[in-house]
Formats: sequence, structure tokens, C-alpha cells
Amino acid sequence: MQVSDREPVDLRTDSEYSGRVQYHCGKNGCTLRISDLRERDSAEYKFMFTTNLPGGSVAGEPGVTLSVTDPDLQVQVKPIVHQGDTKAELKCHSACRLPDHPSYIWYKSGQEIEAQTSSFTISFELTDSYTCALKGREDFPSPSVCVYGQHCHRVLYTEKSVCAFKGSSVDIYCTYSSDESITSKFWFSPECSHQWQSASQPEDLSTDSQYTGRVQVIETWRGFSTLRISDLRERDSAEYHFKFRTPRFEWRSSLPGTTLTVTDPDMQVQVRRYRYNSWAELKCHSRCRLPDHPSYIWYKNGQKVQKTTLYYSDYFGSADSYSCAVKGHEDFPSPSESLQVKVNRNIVYPSYTYAELTCHSSCSPADRLSYVWFKNGARIMKEESSSYKDRLYLGDSISCALKGHDNYRSLAVYALKVPYVSVSPSGEIMENTSVTLTCSSDANPATTYTWYMEEQKLLNKEPHLVFSSVQSSDSGEYYCAAENELGKRTSEYIFINVKYAPKHASVLVSPSAEIVEGSSMTLTCSSDANPAAKYTWYKENQTLLQGPEDIYHFPSISSEDRGNYHCKSENQHGELASKSVFIDVQYGPKLPSVSVSPSAEIVEGSSVNLTCSSDANPAANYTWYKENEDSPKASGQIFTITDFRDEHSGNYYCEAQNRRGSQNSTLHLIVVAERRGLPSNHLSLKRDQNPGNSI
Repeated sequence: MQVSDREPVDLRTDSEYSGRVQYHCGKNGCTLRISDLRERDSAEYKFMFTTNLPGGSVAGEPGVTLSVTDPDLQVQVKPIVHQGDTKAELKCHSACRLPDHPSYIWYKSGQEIEAQTSSFTISFELTDSYTCALKGREDFPSPSVCVYGQHCHRVLYTEKSVCAFKGSSVDIYCTYSSDESITSKFWFSPECSHQWQSASQPEDLSTDSQYTGRVQVIETWRGFSTLRISDLRERDSAEYHFKFRTPRFEWRSSLPGTTLTVTDPDMQVQVRRYRYNSWAELKCHSRCRLPDHPSYIWYKNGQKVQKTTLYYSDYFGSADSYSCAVKGHEDFPSPSESLQVKVNRNIVYPSYTYAELTCHSSCSPADRLSYVWFKNGARIMKEESSSYKDRLYLGDSISCALKGHDNYRSLAVYALKVPYVSVSPSGEIMENTSVTLTCSSDANPATTYTWYMEEQKLLNKEPHLVFSSVQSSDSGEYYCAAENELGKRTSEYIFINVKYAPKHASVLVSPSAEIVEGSSMTLTCSSDANPAAKYTWYKENQTLLQGPEDIYHFPSISSEDRGNYHCKSENQHGELASKSVFIDVQYGPKLPSVSVSPSAEIVEGSSVNLTCSSDANPAANYTWYKENEDSPKASGQIFTITDFRDEHSGNYYCEAQNRRGSQNSTLHLIVVAERRGLPSNHLSLKRDQNPGNSI
């Protein structure tokens, strides 16, 4: 039994010890075994037995006081003076009795070292700190101790674990020291290591997008740091560490930090009843540590009562119900200790659910009571049993009450209503912002949720689907399914349209093969944007076209269209220019131009150069011919005639050719009759250009 100010309570019937207590009793001895020990199990325990004699209950005095605690280890340092050496003996000590032959783990300045005994001797430096832990209980190490002085390298966390409510704020504390100048310091969480650039190099928590705007580091005085996280969410549940660096040292602790658990208040009413009357003591309990000196709110039969303390005592009526909440967190009250309808069996059909229900009272044995049942608020006649069977259609509700207490009905159970999906924020959704989808479903018993994106099942099982940094790939249709013991319903689709500035702008050329003059060609500006982008086309930075079209079309491209082109994509959220592409238009040679050098009269026997040039892409090849001769005279842009004589007179033409066509032009060389005063060995040249043909 556990000691109480009133009647002793058998531990096996106390909800606080449910499933954790065993008795092993023989003729003259009895052993109490308590498993899964908790700090609140610390108490005085007494053994009681009952005889058939008057007043025959006997309790042992005194009882046994149990103190449940962490291993509570301490490092004890004993300096050793030996020929000027700096040595010390370290011992890992516990005020609590330890298991036989334990193994130990030792840490030097936060790093594990080779040592498994409870004590050993070391040579140390002034910056060293030491910590010990029991093997298998590494989560409960001793505080780090400086071997000499108080300014060695160390980090001490005020608490090993912290529990806080969703939506609230929490402060996590540590102290740190070093005898060197600290160059940087920050908080981090190993649970975020998948986002680090290097798995071995933690990153500052304040730069993590998951905590944007919610993290604050406070240092009111040197050596004391506070991590404050506001608007807490369940995914913030993690272990948090502090790190600092000096020019020669980096705290790389393998020791545990502070573990944060974020949850609902999860309040419960614990009832301690007394054997001979209907008096009971109620306790408002939370598995999460509550703030200092909290105020409580108590409800009896749904009505608030004037009681604000942890405990509440009252006389129970057979239909009375009680619940409690922490002041400031009234949205999370405990379940009522009262009547409730339980679903024993159900078969879900497309249009209805067949269910077998039981009316359960936490106040009295069910088989001793008579019940009445209500369907959609109307009393069902001739139903006094604790069980009820019926078909439940969408919207139907069932509740029960003790006979004669119709006004104190149980909470109704009902077939699920179609869930509703809401989006927060409700306005335009921009890429890289936080978006939350909420699935709301009015249901009892409790509902579980599943989220879907376009028929693809998502892993999230909560009413909220959170995108901490929504991406364009998250755009699509979403819906949720709500399910409890009485059926399953799905919501309508909701479309998530993620807006973003243009990205990935580029110019595509069609056809992608060689571009020939006179052919059709299209440039397309490819860009990803939401809403759709408008486009501007440029040639060599000169604006060509503006508008919604992403296409610039050449119905018959010419050589003048050759050049660099790029486009700009823009919407109300931003703009982006593509890289330039070079459009190389190919064409056959234009009409060649021919010339002769020297252009004056030429002395017989001198040298003459004939030159041919033509605009062509790709560049032209040149061939020289003399009229009425089949074989070419020369190839190349320049044809040189050395030792010019009378027989060289005549018509010459050049042909410019590439794979897109050819053109030729004629040069006419004539011997001029001898003039008075001119030697007969001089020639006069006449040039004549005639257009050739094009292929």
C-alpha cells in the first residue's frame, strides 16, 4: 500500500501504478516489485495485512522510503604532487547505490576516452574538464568538472529534459567556460544533421529554415546562454546542444544536451475513491512538466466550478462527470471522468455503418445500472441495457445516460461528417514560404487522418500537413481522409497553386539543324513561371518584340537576320533573362566582284593579279577560267599571270562556290592598238564584269 492521509490504498488499484506493480508473497514474507520507476514513485511504502479479528488490519511501522533519481554521478578530483608533475586522481562517485561491478565511460573536454573503471590517475592540462557516466546509462552523465580552477573547456546544461506545450515558448539554458578567447558560439540540434553541409560540422540553429523567426539566443551575462524557441511545434521535439570555438579548441561534445518534448498538455483526472462512501479525491495530472505554480480549472458536468488547485475533493453522484485543464490552456482539457459510449464492433458499408455500442460509466459497475439511449437527440424507448445495436448513417449521433438522469448524457458518438480542408495563409501562396493544410472533421470517437496528393498517399497522420518551405513541385490537388471506428470520409479536393518568379529561362531554336537563307525558323523562349510569364525578344540588345507570346518567327530568314538573340521572361514576382544564342544563316555566294592589279597599262612581260571576292556563308571557294577553255586556269581568290603576253588577252571569269550555290563574274582583258608615241610592246587592259549564274 501507499501511505495516505486518509484510508490506505492498495497499489494494484491505483491508476498511477497500473501495470507496474507485482506482489510476490509467501508464508512469512511479501515482496513489492515496482517496474519502470519514475521520480514521482519516490514515497514511503508500508505493508498491510487483514485478519478475521475485530479491527484486524495491521500495517508495519515504519515503512520503507524509496527515493527514485538519476544515477546522480559526481567526478571527485584529488590532486597529486609528484616531482612537479601536474597529475590528479579522478573518481566517479554516486550517492545512490549502483549495480554490482558497473562499467564506466569517461569524457575529456567532452570527448570520450579509453577508461572503464571508476577511478584512474591522469596527467592534465589546465584547460581539461572530465565527465563520467555508467555504461548503458550514458544519458545521465555527471556534470563536467575542471581538474584545476573554474575556467576549463566545458558546457553544462541546466536540465537534461524539458517538456513544453504546443504553441508555447520554451527556454533551454546552459553555462560554458574556457580559459581561451571564444571566437564563435551557437546552438544546434543533431536531428537537423541531414541539412548540414557536412555531417561532422553542426550548423547554427538560427539559420535553419525550420526555425525561421522562432529562435532567439539570449546572453544576459558572459558564460550563460539561453536558447528560446517560440510557437512550438511537435517537430521541434529534439535534442539541443551548445557549441563554442577558440583559436585552438572546438567543443565537439559527445555528451547529451537538453532533450525537448513538445506535446499537448495531455491532462488526466486521477481518481482516488474511498471504500465506505461516495467521497473521492481528484488530481489534475499531466505527463508534461507544468509551469511553476500553475492555476487549474475544474469542470463538473460541463460547468466550471470555483476550484483552482491541483487537488479537488467532492461527493460523486452516479452520473457526475469531472474534467480539468491548466489555466491558459483551456483548449486542452482532460477527458471527462463520466459516462462514455464505446464502440465494441462495427462493419462499415458504403452508405452506413453497423455498430454495436456499450454505455460505460467510470463511476459504478455497468452491470448494476439501467440505461437510456438517445439517437439524434430523441430518446429510444425500451432500451435499458448497457449495449445498443443500430445502423448509423451520415450525421447520426448516439448518446446514453443512466436511467433517471436524462440530463446528464454521455458525449455522443456519431458517424463521421465530411472533413473540410483549410489553407493557412489563405492568400496567395509564394514559393519558399510556410503553408499549413488543416483537415477538420467533427467526430467521436477520436479521428485519425491521412493526407493524399492526387491519389498519392502521404505519410502524414496528423490533422495538419505542414510545408515549411513550399516548392513549385508541391502544386497540385490535395485531400484528406478522416477515419474512426464508425467509418471513413474524404474531403473535397483543394488545389494548391504555388506562385513564383520566372526561372530556367532559355532559347530553343527550331529547326535545330543548319539554317539556310529563305527557310522558315522559330525561336521559342522556354521559362518556368507562375503566373505565366510575358516575354521580350532582343537581337544584339535591341528590342524586337514584347508581349505574351514566347515565340519569335522568321517566315523567310535572310542573311541580315544573322546575329545573337536572347529573351526576357517576367511576371509580377520577378524577371529573368536567358543566355544568348547565335543564329548562323547560311547562303550561297552573292555576285562576285573582280579586280585586276596593277590597274594601269601593263608592260609586256610583267606580272598581273586577278582578284575575285564574294559574300557567302559558309565561305566560298574560287576557280578561274578563260573563255573557250575547258580546264580551269587556277583556284583560289587570286589568279596571278606572270610574264604577261599577247596570247594572254581574252575573257576571264571567276566562279565563287559553296555547298549552298555558286556565282561567276567575267573580266575582259584587251590588247590596245599601238598609239603614237607608245612602244609597241605595251598593252592596254579593259575590264568587263558580266553576271554569271547561281545554282
